[in-house]
Amino acid sequence: MCLVDEKMFPTQSSSSSRFFLRIFFVVSVVSEGIGNGLANGWFDAHATFYGANQSPSTLGGACGYDNTVHAGFGVNTAAVSGALFRQGEACGACYLVMCNYRLDPKWCLRRGAAVTITATNFCPPNNNGGWCDPPRQHFDMSMPAFLHIARQGNEGIVPVLYKKISCKRRGGVHFTLKGESNFNMIMISNVGGSGDVRAAWIKGSRTKTWVAMHRNWGANWQSSVDLRSQNLSFKLTLVDGKTLEFYNVVPSTWQFGQTFASDNQFS
Repeated sequence: MCLVDEKMFPTQSSSSSRFFLRIFFVVSVVSEGIGNGLANGWFDAHATFYGANQSPSTLGGACGYDNTVHAGFGVNTAAVSGALFRQGEACGACYLVMCNYRLDPKWCLRRGAAVTITATNFCPPNNNGGWCDPPRQHFDMSMPAFLHIARQGNEGIVPVLYKKISCKRRGGVHFTLKGESNFNMIMISNVGGSGDVRAAWIKGSRTKTWVAMHRNWGANWQSSVDLRSQNLSFKLTLVDGKTLEFYNVVPSTWQFGQTFASDNQFS
């Protein structure tokens, strides 16, 4: 474990035929779109961007990340509509987003321009036909992420294709200790693999069994067990079913407000 420094962060002809078929498929996906979004994991959606203020401290939103750079996500982030947010379960998930050039060549950048974003916020519905109203799937992206795939202009909204992908993170999973007394709030970030946490457990060095935690909001999980002056271990299960145990990540001298990184990571 380590304490995280917040300042860092066949025949030749048949082979050729198969090669050209693969190229043809990729070009078809990029230039023609995915129709109803059921080909190779791609889906249709729309994207907007939410302003010029790109301070990492403003991008964590409804997931509760204090700083998206410190959390391991950088500034390529997005607030997602309820259909994707899943009451906070999507926090930390990664998506590959591509502007649908076939539908909007005026505002989309070149064919194939794509960006990987992390879900860090919730785009609320206005219940009046808004882009984030259910059942629409929508990405309200940070401006740096949006400008990877589209031109900045007056339109402000573009059709996109997206697919959920595995998150590639630097270093281990981060555990930030919040709360007070016997109320433990753990913010979990920098999660690899599917990135979205479905279940979490905590165990102290004097605790015999894993104690289930409950999602308080976004990426923040809570328990009411007094674990002060104990080494802390964690167990996480992701939405894709993968489970990892993180033993003695936090030393017994821990204090609220500190962040610790594990040595292991989801792949």
